[in-house]
Amino acid sequence: MTAAELRRVGELLYRATGMTFGENKRYYIERRVAERVAKTGLGNTAAYLLALPALAGEMEMLVNAFTVNETYFYREEHQLKALGRAMLPGIVRNRRPGDLVRIWSLPCSSGEEPYSVAIWLLENWPMVDAWHIEIIGSDIDTTALTQAKAGRYGERALSRLPPAVRDRYFVPLSGLEWEIVDDLKESVEFRPVNLIDPMSMVRQGRFDVIFCRNLLIYFDDRSRRAAADLLFDSLNPGGYLCLGHTESMARISDRFELVRLDDAIVYRRP
Repeated sequence: MTAAELRRVGELLYRATGMTFGENKRYYIERRVAERVAKTGLGNTAAYLLALPALAGEMEMLVNAFTVNETYFYREEHQLKALGRAMLPGIVRNRRPGDLVRIWSLPCSSGEEPYSVAIWLLENWPMVDAWHIEIIGSDIDTTALTQAKAGRYGERALSRLPPAVRDRYFVPLSGLEWEIVDDLKESVEFRPVNLIDPMSMVRQGRFDVIFCRNLLIYFDDRSRRAAADLLFDSLNPGGYLCLGHTESMARISDRFELVRLDDAIVYRRP
């Protein structure tokens, strides 16, 4: 891949996703573009980039090839504890039983995070049945969303779950795979959403809690600021944003309040 071709791929991905890919990630880029070149039957990168605008659905497949889907159940469990012990009790304090509470996992990858939220609340929040809890999982990677809807996972994804919890919510399949029970599948809705596309975000409405973990680290400063504004606008007043443990809003946006809970540091829309 020439330097010009690498820059072109980086530009296409940046416009589509806000994620930055440059010369320092050459091997990663070349490997994934080569996979798409082979899949489409085109001879080389130059031919692929020339044909890309006319290939139906190919830009979506290229984006899917570059998304990072490293996740597992009960990841960053301290935030789940904070959700049940502090965030949700505060949110429902001035609401009536049966009112809607909306939780959003963005990006949700192959579904482990939003399903973890559902399992954690069922297991640990005694008030879960008193409210109408809506859990949405969203991602730009449509292949990952298909996997999330199928709800099938290997042992590594389930390694942090206590065996009793796993047995309550999963059915063993052949080949060391497990499938989420239908009732739990129906408790999470999956939708394709692009975090840097304002219309894609606005269409989802507002949420009480948003999990947006380990995504902003792939953005440059401009994309981070744009994403932060869209996340802020997607929260109800008093709603919470949970970032990954290596991420911070400190240098991105001053619109959020930093909140130190017993179990986690989170951000709140005033």
